[in-house]
Amino acid sequence: MRAELLSVDAAAALLADGATVALAANGGGMLEPTELIGAIERRFLDTASPRDLHVVHALGAGDRATRGLNGFAHEGMVRRVTGGHWTWSPAMMRLAAEEKIEAYTMPAGVITHLLRESGARRPGLITRTGLHTFADPRLKGCRANASARDAVVDVLELDGAEYLRYRPLHVDVALIRGTEVDERGNIGADAEPATLDALECAQAARGSGGIVIVQVKRRTAAPLDPRRVFIPAALVDHVVVVPEQRQTYLTEEDHTLFDPAPALPEGVPARFLDPIRAVVARRAALEVRAGDVLNLGFGMSADVAAALREEGRLHEVTLAVEQGLYDGTPELGDLFGMSVGPSARVSSAVQFDTFATGIIDTTCLGMAQADAHGNVNVSAFGGKVMGPGGFVDISQYARTSVFCGAFSAKGLQIELDDGAVRLVREGAVPKFVADVDDVTFSGHLAAREGRRALYVTERCVFELTPEGLALTEVAPGIDLERDILARLPWRPIIRDLRPMPAAVFAPIDPVLQEQP
Repeated sequence: MRAELLSVDAAAALLADGATVALAANGGGMLEPTELIGAIERRFLDTASPRDLHVVHALGAGDRATRGLNGFAHEGMVRRVTGGHWTWSPAMMRLAAEEKIEAYTMPAGVITHLLRESGARRPGLITRTGLHTFADPRLKGCRANASARDAVVDVLELDGAEYLRYRPLHVDVALIRGTEVDERGNIGADAEPATLDALECAQAARGSGGIVIVQVKRRTAAPLDPRRVFIPAALVDHVVVVPEQRQTYLTEEDHTLFDPAPALPEGVPARFLDPIRAVVARRAALEVRAGDVLNLGFGMSADVAAALREEGRLHEVTLAVEQGLYDGTPELGDLFGMSVGPSARVSSAVQFDTFATGIIDTTCLGMAQADAHGNVNVSAFGGKVMGPGGFVDISQYARTSVFCGAFSAKGLQIELDDGAVRLVREGAVPKFVADVDDVTFSGHLAAREGRRALYVTERCVFELTPEGLALTEVAPGIDLERDILARLPWRPIIRDLRPMPAAVFAPIDPVLQEQP
């Protein structure tokens, strides 16, 4: 074997102070080198080294408590974080909010592709992804707190068109995971739910003169079938074998997460958490057409799959998520990004390239804030660095974006009654604001490029026009002036107002509701 076999502690000792570390992982423990991260954390707590690290991650990692990126979230251990999705690590979010680290956010696909371009020793990533969002240097330039001062992205003009150039990264260490290593050092991923951007992390480290450390569950005596190798031995420097390695935080080795599996029955009542989510998911599902390539985001928008299954229509679409999976039954909550019985698996880098081709017909995504211009924010609000995940990479190239969210937050309650909605208690925090805190979706750019966008809530629907947001639908039972217009800081365009379809307000069986 070309690579050196090491214990987790010996591998952790290889990280030098000030190193840039590229981590390939996803929330829920997907592809996460958990034991390796734990050993690095123990070393720091025992010796105060490695310190001043720069951690780069595209899709987020952790359990909102102690694992994943949380293992690096100690004052002094990390100097800088460049992240695509931060919400799995509240501890790291606190360090950013308290200005104890330099915090940068980039679209997840940008980070994945930037790792690839950096490894290939090209002059960064040149792309249209992120134009007129927080990533654009004319807005925040990816800086997520006051401590982040470096310029990491520039605006270019090529052949009369604008592009962003994200500056290359120098990666000292790639921390990645697979399932098995063969006698040559080739890495397989047979039991992994996805392969994410592990290869791109390895390429970035190799191109920078750094090292690649891979955690695996087992060694195989026979050479791996070359079709099963996802990290070739030539890229691997060190291997850590961890027999107790789990597939995810919740599964030891669930074959349905990588093998074909029967589809779940359709036409059965959905398990919605509450009436708000039911209404929003059902209304958003009406924008999905047979034959669509459909992408679903995290949170409320993920319920659209349940709404389509309830209607017996899920089999009519092709599901595609940024983790690189197609079809299957999407997992929710802590295992979001995984699928039971996927029909195909590619890397995240390939998937984001494919999304940029315009393959997505419809995407249903979350919505923390929206404004009169049609801008949407999911990346930073309330003083918290959240990160966009794949939101920018997806919404900027999808033909139709359906943004799903409650009209207000913190305490909103409704009841469904005979095809109508009754507002029981208004939320304390408005989600439709004068100007969003962070531009994650640019309404101006979408309107200019002719892309369609809808904003679906439990009481009304807005649609993007070149002049701004138009109010197009109001729920039966909702008073237009009192419940909508009086609660907006701007006057929407109203031309052709109609009721939201009564079917989306069908009661949900409380017995079927999942407990939070």
